[in-house]
Amino acid sequence: MIQSLPTNRGRLLVACLDQPGIVASISSFLQKQGANIVQSDQYTTDPEGGMFFMRIEFDWSSKNDHFDQIKERFVEIASEFKFDWRMERATRKKKMVIFVSKENHCLLELLWKWKAGELHVDIPLVISNHPDQKEEVEGYGIPFVHIPVEKGRKQEAEKKAIDLIKEHDADFVVLARYMQILSPTFVQEFPKKIINIHHSFLPAFIGANPYAKAFERGVKLIGATAHYVTDDLDEGPIIEQDIMRVNHRYSSAELKVAGRNVERIALARAVNWHHEDRVIIHGNKTIVFS
Repeated sequence: MIQSLPTNRGRLLVACLDQPGIVASISSFLQKQGANIVQSDQYTTDPEGGMFFMRIEFDWSSKNDHFDQIKERFVEIASEFKFDWRMERATRKKKMVIFVSKENHCLLELLWKWKAGELHVDIPLVISNHPDQKEEVEGYGIPFVHIPVEKGRKQEAEKKAIDLIKEHDADFVVLARYMQILSPTFVQEFPKKIINIHHSFLPAFIGANPYAKAFERGVKLIGATAHYVTDDLDEGPIIEQDIMRVNHRYSSAELKVAGRNVERIALARAVNWHHEDRVIIHGNKTIVFS
């Protein structure tokens, strides 16, 4: 198990137009609340009229729990600078629902990290369009729900899944090699809350059978891309990418095996950064304070 976080640890994410006084105002505000900044990261696209992004971790006085008051009082400074912002308790466990189909390498990576205490989340259930992973998932003590996606009944299947996600009050969804294209209706229900792993180094080899396409092109690198899901297939904001060097000796099947290792690593990193509030989405890009 990893070391537990202090119960009085908070996180603040800020995005706004760059302008003088942002850092000083936030620091002064937290100091007045009796809070101490323990980590701070910032980035600007351009000091002269660009966008400014910031992530802060802070501890408030352990003598009393006034996090909600700090959050409420921050509204005034946020309004002054026109912040797009979010403040979270670091110890709050986000609820993550996992979707999977037949391949289990990404699923098992997430479950292992969760079991080892490396993912500070709750997993209320795993949803699949195939029954194959039922025994494996339930072995971790996690409910497994089989929702088959039959021809002509996809809308019905998605509604069942949406209802379950809402029933469990999930914070985000992870597609751990879920081999179904989600409808715009589904995506719009959970904007910026669905993470997918694509088995290629986007934007190359979009769509199905990327390893076969990569083999035909004789690639020297294979990769995987973890991204947020939007209505545009495989074109959502990218959170993480990873690669592995290969050569002409790799068959299409060997590329696929090697690619699985890259996929699970990239997805696990992306999920970790998301649940630790390290990602700010700006347009179709992300700022990741890793």
